Amino acid sequence: MRPLTEQDIRDSFVNCSKGEAKRLAVPRDLGERPWDDLDFLGWREPGAPDRSYLVAEREDGLVGVALRYPTARRGLLHRSLCSVCLTTHPGGGVSLMTARKAGPAGREGNSVGVYMCTDLACSLYVRGKKVPQSGGRFEESLTLEEQIARATGNLYAFLDRIRA
Repeated sequence: MRPLTEQDIRDSFVNCSKGEAKRLAVPRDLGERPWDDLDFLGWREPGAPDRSYLVAEREDGLVGVALRYPTARRGLLHRSLCSVCLTTHPGGGVSLMTARKAGPAGREGNSVGVYMCTDLACSLYVRGKKVPQSGGRFEESLTLEEQIARATGNLYAFLDRIRA
C-alpha cells in the first residue's frame, strides 16, 4: 500500500458524512507505518473503544469505512477465526465489525458485518510480521502471495457489500 496522508484518509470514507470524516481521529504515526507490508490501513478510535476505521486502496481509488464492534470480550478459552486473514485468536482477538452501508441504504440504517481481527493487523499476520497471542495461523500450501491475494479478496468482498 502506498503511504497515505491525513487528507487522503479523510477524503476516502464512503459510509459516513464529510463532517464525520473530518472529526474522526486519524493516526498520528502515519510516517512510521509499515506501508510496504500493509494491504489496508486500520486503526481504533482512541476515545471510543467501539469504533474502528479502515482504508484500503482499490483500482478505483481509496475506500475508507467506519466500523463498529462490541466491546464485550470473550473468555480466553474461546477461539475465533478472522474471515479476512484466517488467523485464529483467543478471547476478543476477533470481533464482528459492522459498517453502515454507503448511500441511501446506510441512511436507512442498513449495515453489513465481517468477523475480523480486532486490532485490524490482518496484513501483518498474513506476512508473519505479527504473531497472535496464543492463537495462530494454519500451515498452508498456498504461497505468501496467494495468501495475500486471498486476504485482500476477502476484504474487498466486504467493502463491495458496503458500497452495494
